[in-house]
Amino acid sequence: MITTAPPSPPSPISPPTRSLLRLRLAPHSALPRRLDGVWWPRSYDLLAELPQLLAALPRAWGHITGVTVNGAAWSAAPGRMLVANQVVRLRKTVAAHAPDTVVLLSPGHGRWDLLVVPPDTSEEAAEPIMTAALSEHA
Repeated sequence: MITTAPPSPPSPISPPTRSLLRLRLAPHSALPRRLDGVWWPRSYDLLAELPQLLAALPRAWGHITGVTVNGAAWSAAPGRMLVANQVVRLRKTVAAHAPDTVVLLSPGHGRWDLLVVPPDTSEEAAEPIMTAALSEHA
């Protein structure tokens, strides 16, 4: 079964709102790194959060066809969903070595690992986490 995420309505030019994606990507580098970015979703609802995340990724990353998240943290989700008319396979894992990451796969382009800041983290706590994660793993 494929679930379709609702399309985002077009937004007129307006001041920033809470709906802005909270994502920081590491600068491009030829050297491998443990983290490629940090994502601070607003909830653990993949159907609501994933379309915004995938839409914001660089084109150079290609079409993301697979997403792996920590099964203990994220809400129930189908095995596949349709995002921007593309099928994305969703996989949950209970890997102890990476409980706070999301893995994005794009055939022919690569794999990207994003640290996930828990949605209920305060802005005061999230900012230093996001900054430190990218500077420590550059």
